Amino acid sequence: MSSVLTVRGGVPLSGRISVRGAKNLVPKAMVAALLGDSPSVLRNVPEIKDVEVVTSLLQLHGVSVLKDPINGDLTLDPQNATTASSTEIDAHAGDSRIPILLCGPLIHAIGEAFIPDLGGCKIGDRPIDFHLNVLRQFGAVVEKRPGGIHISAPKGLQGAKISLPYPSVGATEQVLLSATKAEGITELIGAAVEPEIIDLIAVLQKMGAIINVQSERTIRIEGVKNLSGYLHRALPDRNETASWASAALVTRGDIFVEGAAQRDLMTFINTFRKVGGGMDIEEDGIRFYHPGGKLNPLVLETDVHPGFMTDWQQPLVVALSQAEGVSIVHETVYENRFGFTKALVRMGANIQLHRECLGSTPCRFGQRNFRHSAVISGPAPLRGADIDVPDLRGGFSHLIAALAATGTSRVTGIDVINRGYERFTEKLAALGADVDVSAGVARR
Repeated sequence: MSSVLTVRGGVPLSGRISVRGAKNLVPKAMVAALLGDSPSVLRNVPEIKDVEVVTSLLQLHGVSVLKDPINGDLTLDPQNATTASSTEIDAHAGDSRIPILLCGPLIHAIGEAFIPDLGGCKIGDRPIDFHLNVLRQFGAVVEKRPGGIHISAPKGLQGAKISLPYPSVGATEQVLLSATKAEGITELIGAAVEPEIIDLIAVLQKMGAIINVQSERTIRIEGVKNLSGYLHRALPDRNETASWASAALVTRGDIFVEGAAQRDLMTFINTFRKVGGGMDIEEDGIRFYHPGGKLNPLVLETDVHPGFMTDWQQPLVVALSQAEGVSIVHETVYENRFGFTKALVRMGANIQLHRECLGSTPCRFGQRNFRHSAVISGPAPLRGADIDVPDLRGGFSHLIAALAATGTSRVTGIDVINRGYERFTEKLAALGADVDVSAGVARR
């Protein structure tokens, strides 16, 4: 059963909301606590579904997770870590892909790990092959069993020279979490270097890990025998920040995002200004607003950091549907990320998808028959519609469109949005949105 959000559009969003720790860092920092021989404390933790999932998975494995009732800080104590049944892991993991990242730390802690068949947002091919190949290179034994995969390392994990065919964030995290206590030296070539990766390295370094980030996407890790706990404040969620910024543009609103950090948003900030958005960068956050007049079309290409992040693309596409002229967006990270545009077209947006690479350079999807480029013509008046949320970022993008549309929209499957947007319905209410939530609809 899933909640339904009724949105009466046409109201500019205006006011002040806050963002806390990044969804793409906090769950991984929680997993890292498994590597320590003493408790860790993680601050700036958001109340999102992914944190609940990891909390349950850690508790299943004997890790004590205590939440401060006042500030929400988490204290994670791994000293009684133990194995868990595959049935319990499967029940608590749900559609999360987080369990794959527990493998290295669990092997170090208890000698084995089990991961169920994994779900996740249906935005493209995100196989766990990268992860399993990484673990094999560390000397792990990977066995397919009913319902999932069992992983062990009879001789312990050994340092390795690993080269990734693509700078995968998840595979880079796997290497970091596995290599810190592996015997010997690990060299990772082709690593992801997103701000959340650097923050995870900061967490591990606080624990006693020896990690050197070198040029040309190379990371060198010297394995150590023991790690301690950490005290760390998670970096703010740049993806949530960018989503609210796009919401301000689409609804012709004015939103101050408390906690937003300029240093992690520089590429987005440049693009936001090119579209015609207004912005004031202050010490405690960033104000995003529609200054009036026309929005400008763009030619945009997503890329790994420091390029324009794929998670920023979907909310911005809604804004580009209101720009004066033709915009082109070339998606190079996830091949099926434009699936969310079907609902936008039903709402009145003028968006055409193409198989060709419409960016400056051909990408790895160019000859694989994926519709990974979009041509967006605007401005196109949006009208309310019934919408079923397809994935996290696409779902929030649909919500933005509904807020700007004429008439009423019914948005089902909004529980997916809770995976990465803390108390988003409360934030909408604080910004003056005309919305209400009802329960009791079975998802298709």
